[in-house]
Parts: sequence; structure tokens; C-alpha cells
Amino acid sequence: MIIAVSGCLLGENIRHNGGHKRDTFITDELGKHAEYISFCPEDLAFGTPRDSIRLITATEGIIVQNNVTSEDVTPLLTKTSKEELNRIAEHPLCGIILKSKSPSCGLGSTVLYRTNGYSETKGNGVFAQMCKEKFPLLPMEEEGRLLDPWLRENFIMQLFAYHDFETFKASIPTMKDLVAYHQSYKFMLQSKNDDNYMKLGNIVGNHNNDSFQVVLSTYETLFKETISHKSSIGKTRNVLEHMAGFLKKEISEVEKKTLHEQICDYTHKIIPLITPLSTIDMLAKNYNINYLLGQKFLHPYPKELALRSDLKSSK
Repeated sequence: MIIAVSGCLLGENIRHNGGHKRDTFITDELGKHAEYISFCPEDLAFGTPRDSIRLITATEGIIVQNNVTSEDVTPLLTKTSKEELNRIAEHPLCGIILKSKSPSCGLGSTVLYRTNGYSETKGNGVFAQMCKEKFPLLPMEEEGRLLDPWLRENFIMQLFAYHDFETFKASIPTMKDLVAYHQSYKFMLQSKNDDNYMKLGNIVGNHNNDSFQVVLSTYETLFKETISHKSSIGKTRNVLEHMAGFLKKEISEVEKKTLHEQICDYTHKIIPLITPLSTIDMLAKNYNINYLLGQKFLHPYPKELALRSDLKSSK
């Protein structure tokens, strides 16, 4: 899995002051499961160390201004941002992680100033905006927001699902394969957006008798859009109860009661999501419920990341 990452987050000394902002989750934990492509349009444009810059909202659009000399450096940063964008686009990316608050890389956190010098609002950095326009379906987040366990868990789930679909697509699948793939993602998709899950089912049903390539392309777009949705405790509880329904004819009353209590405790934020999921996984293995064992929702990413063990990973 290849992810493009702001170089300073990888520990590269390319901040405007010559320092870095190494993020240990990215480098030490997620890095065990991904290959990184570094980028920094500001370093490419102005070198390191360099004067800081800021974005100004003017009638003609966004202006990039040198904070020391007040020089308009928009053309240069625009040029290097396009160069970095084209360079990372040469790789089969599965995601982008950007530096928060950066004039080039901030994703919704970059301060935009008025021409009178006062801050106006927050928006996207120059490079981040280009990324959003070029890669509308690609998982994309900034490291500042990944400090939130809920946003982190959702983003990592999206990353691995996106990569999984790319791997599936490269396997030269058939319609039968797509049906099985959709089935394996049933509960994850429902935990994101149940309406879209139903629409995806209709696409797989192919009631219009479209060619497989049309069906696969249509499915891909909606699938990637759906996995970008954030989960919620309410939607996840519905999924857990639905999964428990596949066990009710097999498990004992004690097991049934225990699982029900765990689902309720999860809903009330007493225990983390991993607890009822581990119970469902254990029971499915014990009673050979293969339909449940084949669900991506049980193991959406490497268990070593342990993101569902945090009470705050659910909202």
C-alpha cells in the first residue's frame, strides 16, 4: 500500500525553520503496513530554511505572500505544487496524509487572511486543494485530525478498504467475484451508509444488463465514496445486532445474554468496540458461521494497530 505523506511528518528537516514534525503513529505504526512517498512543495519552491508564508483571500483569488518581504510568491508555489502533484500521481496511491495548518498542505485547517492582515476563515492549502481536485475519491486526511481516535479509526479503515478494492480490481475479477466481494463488505458498508449499501447491491444485481466493466466502474465509484463516510455508535450497534442474529440459533442463552450485554455496554461507551467484535469472532469460529468469518468488518485492518481498543474511537 502506497501513501503520499508530507515529508516533515516523516521526520525530514524541511520545515520553514529547518525542523520537522515527525509523527510516530505514521512512521512507527502505520509505516509497518505501508510504503511512503514524501512530498513538500514549499521546500521545492523556496528551499530550507525559508521565510514563512501565508494565504490571502483577494478578489482575484488566493494569493501566497512571503511573511517577511510581503512578496507575492503565488506563481512559484503553484508551479512546485503541480510538480509534486504530478510526481505522486505516478504511483498507485491509496491515500494522502497532509501537514495540518500548512499554507500548502493544510486540509481545512489553513488560516486564510484578508488583505488588511486580519484572519478571515480556514480552508485548504494550495497543494491540498489540488489533491482534492485531482483525487476526489482518494482517502485523504491531515495528521492533526488523526489525533482524534474516532477520525483515525475511520481513516485507517477507509485506507485499507480502498487498497483492498484496488487489489481486487487488479485481479481481473468476474461478476461472481464482485458478488462475493460485495457480500464480504456487507457490514462495513452498512456501518458507513446503509442506503449506499442497498444501492451497491442494486448495482451488483445488474438489472439493466450492463457490461461487467460498466458495473465494476459504477460499483467502484460508489464503494469508494461510501467508505469515506464516518461510522457512528448507532449505525455500528445496528450492525453488531445484525451480526448477532446470525448466531442466535447456534449459541447458548448465556452466550446470547453476554453478547447482548456487551453490545449495550459498547453503546453506552463502557467498553470499546473490540470487545463485542472479539466475542462475535470467537462465537463464529466456534460454531463455524462462515458468513460472519468472511466479513471485512471483523478485521478491516491489521490488528496490531489496535484502533478499536480505544473507547474514544467511537462516536
